[in-house]
Amino acid sequence: DAICNFVICNDSSLRSQPIIFNPDFFVEKLRHEKPEVFTELVVSNITRLIDLPGAELAQLMGEEDPKLPGTNNTASGFFRSLMTLKRKEKGVVFGSPLTEEGIAQVSQLIEYLHKNLRAEGLFRVPGNSIRQQILKDALNSGTDIDLDSGDFHSNDVATLLKMFLGELPEPLLTHKHFHAHLKIADLTLFDEKGNKTSTPDKERQIEALQLLFLILPAPNRSLLKLLLDLLYQTAKKQDKNKMSAHNLALMFAPHILWPRNVTANDLQENITKLNNGVTFMIKHSQKLFKAPAYIRECARLHYLGSRAHASKDDLDLLTSPGSKELQPLKSQKRSRLDSCHQEETQQRTEEALKELFRHVHNMPDSAKKKKLLRQFNKHSAVLTPGSEVLTSPAPRRTRSRSFSGLIKRKVLGTPVILERKSRDATPEAERVSKENIHLLQKCGSPAHMSPAKLKSLEGQKEESFRRMRGHLLPKDSSSL
Repeated sequence: DAICNFVICNDSSLRSQPIIFNPDFFVEKLRHEKPEVFTELVVSNITRLIDLPGAELAQLMGEEDPKLPGTNNTASGFFRSLMTLKRKEKGVVFGSPLTEEGIAQVSQLIEYLHKNLRAEGLFRVPGNSIRQQILKDALNSGTDIDLDSGDFHSNDVATLLKMFLGELPEPLLTHKHFHAHLKIADLTLFDEKGNKTSTPDKERQIEALQLLFLILPAPNRSLLKLLLDLLYQTAKKQDKNKMSAHNLALMFAPHILWPRNVTANDLQENITKLNNGVTFMIKHSQKLFKAPAYIRECARLHYLGSRAHASKDDLDLLTSPGSKELQPLKSQKRSRLDSCHQEETQQRTEEALKELFRHVHNMPDSAKKKKLLRQFNKHSAVLTPGSEVLTSPAPRRTRSRSFSGLIKRKVLGTPVILERKSRDATPEAERVSKENIHLLQKCGSPAHMSPAKLKSLEGQKEESFRRMRGHLLPKDSSSL
């Protein structure tokens, strides 16, 4: 249920069917595509709800090995070694780490039990050991099983399901989550004076479980969802099967939450917390596998980049008791997600450039390959994301070295100087400048002039310069 496919249906008879939309679609997308960003987002909210010291937080993140109860007890250590020897023989399904293949096989048992929930003492009364062994061998070998044939009893199937969970290398909630689940029982309400009471804060407990379930491994989360839904439906039929949520929790707490190979003496005062915690999970199982509203909003913003306000339900949840401190962190989360989006874009561009370079490098040696390599080396620094695009300066115009060019520069001046002079020039100066231009056009190129004519032109030019300087200079600068 983590992936939604969009299909265009052309059958008119099916168009009236309701459209199924997964509200956690972007949450699952973020979990699979950006696991580090997803984990940081979820864990930051877990630490907001429950107090996890540095060591316990490191264990939850998998940075340290979990320190579990009973590890220093010599007597219980001997018991654990015996349990390990009993589980030495591993099959494809039983005794092996949890996989999707194992879940597919065990889901047959869960599906069968959903249709047989009225058996009295279900999960408490053991089944027939011979039939259980036959069924176990069939599941390990992967052969098809017809549980509806009448050859097996519901107690056989229920006992085999518990056997499968008990032979897993670690409980469904994993060893890393053990200390975090112990702290959930300490989430209680506060009175008007701000003092802590003994009344459980159910809303915060549900929220903490939702967050912890989000960071479970995918196979564990899938099987946990199937199992808790089965136990929830079983408890609803307790008038027939005599199995309440608390009775079921006593049967399954060692498989869901207890650390592996420990005894009740190892847990001591924590055993009540653990059993009550599993009872709470069974009663509220229909709410625990939905991501909190603010997680869905952050995941949606990560992909859509929208700044639209959340819905009223989301805002109500954000302002609920115990969630007020989330408000200052909302803008920080958004900026962090935006920066992650920019980093993702930059990373994709860099990967595309590297792929292009590899493609060019693998081409056969030719003039075209050398040309492409030169172009790539020339522009790779400019095209790299995050670097500024360097614009080459405009080429300077080369000066004319001809004799006519010299005459023009002497008479007309450079364009910049001529423009500056024209701003402050008087009408008389403009008239002199026009006379110079007219004189130059009239006489033609100096190369075609006679010496006498050139000398006459030089005299006229000097006279023009004197007249122009007299108009441009201030009157009080005559001494210069």
